[in-house]
Amino acid sequence: MNHYYVFNGDADGLCALHQLRLADPATASLVTGVKRDIKLLDRVEAHAGDRVTVLDISLDSNRKGLMRLLEAGVIVEYFDHHHAGEIPQHHNLTTHIDLSADVCTSLLVDQHLKGRFHLWAITAAFGDNLIQKARQLASSAGLTEVEIEQLACLGEYLNYNGYGDSVADLHFHPEDLYEEIKPYTSPFDFIAQSTAFTRLAAGFKDDMNHANSLQPLVSDDHGAAYLLPDAPWARRVSGIFANKLANENPKRAHAVITRNQSGNYTVSVRASLVNPQGADVLCLQFDTGGGRKAAAGINHLPIDSLDYFVTNFKQHFHD
Repeated sequence: MNHYYVFNGDADGLCALHQLRLADPATASLVTGVKRDIKLLDRVEAHAGDRVTVLDISLDSNRKGLMRLLEAGVIVEYFDHHHAGEIPQHHNLTTHIDLSADVCTSLLVDQHLKGRFHLWAITAAFGDNLIQKARQLASSAGLTEVEIEQLACLGEYLNYNGYGDSVADLHFHPEDLYEEIKPYTSPFDFIAQSTAFTRLAAGFKDDMNHANSLQPLVSDDHGAAYLLPDAPWARRVSGIFANKLANENPKRAHAVITRNQSGNYTVSVRASLVNPQGADVLCLQFDTGGGRKAAAGINHLPIDSLDYFVTNFKQHFHD
């Protein structure tokens, strides 16, 4: 019997995987990619009796691959917090799916494991921009303000590494970054001892210096949209920059639009923090769009649809 872990390459997917692998380190195969490479179940060639654990990718986007595996007799356990659509009822499928705005996949895994590796779940919550939730959990865990800031930075850096058109844009392939994290039961040991942490911190600082010099394409009291150039730094920073804008302007929604190497745009949308709803609804209006209520995106927005998207973004978040 083979076991496959299929995980999103961002902070939430990595930390969810790490928690489960710390609990069960038996040999397994890993399937992942850049953050927006979400139809990962299409890559899994499993057979009857094999196990597949899915972490932090939309069930709705993977429905075809999921049904193929289930019908082949594969046992699937699914942890996620993105738009799911109708969840199949199948004797081989176990789901832990919660679409609440203050939940991420690592918190669902944390609940499943009864808090055994709680600090990694808190790290993921910071990475997924669930700042208030993460701080609440960190305070309840008795962490100092210095320790809270350390986990906040780690979560942000892990999430930052997941963004790009391809793995060539990233500092680390997500599977390689997991291998860097794997030896550390405590995130504080990873921060103190890993050269990977140092590399991510330096890359993050350099890329954010570029982003902070940008001016918005459109801006009003309800929302702001930024257009980023076709450059590796811009593709790497798009999601983190969107989170930064959301945290600095909690009453506004934000969109970060980046030229990608396919000749289209990639879009990251954040609903306002004071009303974290509607990002998924907006993005699902477009082909290749999806996500969750507070944060969503569009993988490939055609160049000639930019004005249409910006108009819809402004109208969607005006009220």
